[in-house]
Amino acid sequence: MTVCDNQKDDHIRFIQITDPHLFKEPIGELLGINTQASFQQVLTEIQRSGTNYQFVLATGDLVQDGSEEGYQRFCQLIKPLQKPVYWIPGNHDFQPNMVKVFNENQQTVRSDKHLLLGEKWQIVLLDSQVSGVPHGELSQYQLEWLDEKLQEYQERYSLIVLHHHLLSTNSAWLDQHNLRNANELAQILAKYENVRGILHGHIHQQVDAEWNGYRLMCTPSTSVQFKPDHNAFTLDDLQPAWREVSLLENGEIETQIHRIQQAQFLPNMHEAGY
Repeated sequence: MTVCDNQKDDHIRFIQITDPHLFKEPIGELLGINTQASFQQVLTEIQRSGTNYQFVLATGDLVQDGSEEGYQRFCQLIKPLQKPVYWIPGNHDFQPNMVKVFNENQQTVRSDKHLLLGEKWQIVLLDSQVSGVPHGELSQYQLEWLDEKLQEYQERYSLIVLHHHLLSTNSAWLDQHNLRNANELAQILAKYENVRGILHGHIHQQVDAEWNGYRLMCTPSTSVQFKPDHNAFTLDDLQPAWREVSLLENGEIETQIHRIQQAQFLPNMHEAGY
């Protein structure tokens, strides 16, 4: 658990980055995009933006090939932000290497999964990875732990963070890789009145919608983008992005997607999958 109670402003600000898909080699490409170059560009534009924020959430698929070198490069690239980075795994991450490297870089990348922020908010970071498959599922341990934290801190507004998506993308190829036990998650959340939002990655597209009465937000990838509303695998020409989030003292969430402006990355639109 991390306690951030020295917040002097009336709300909490953070940055979400997701799905960089880095490789062992710096020249590694995903569907025609050099993922290190696109990730670096996102980080560069975050720094140039002058945004005032306290920390970063990195919400999975940080490395495509599971390599130690990929996770080491993630740490090296994100270190200049000089902010604590909290992470969860995605379906492409290899947690033994992920944990090993991040434990060696704890000054930059933190292992905390429960964040108490100011006097009003908590963030609960969930692991939805099922090893070896692209779809997600929350284990019984994860569900019970979430229940425990929501019960223990009922006076705080809550933001739930995971990798996999809950709401249909209207894309058959992508929706088969969703969170398989979303109903179990919904049953736990329904017991509490303090949940204000759910934040995820995985689908490489922007979403700000409603799921079971909760605000549901997804952030585009820092690499390649997937086009929504297409049953067959289809890429999008939208640019890499990040999300800025403010958690207000009254329980509201203000958020905005920022796409890179100072470079352009175009995928190989003829790719049929990955």
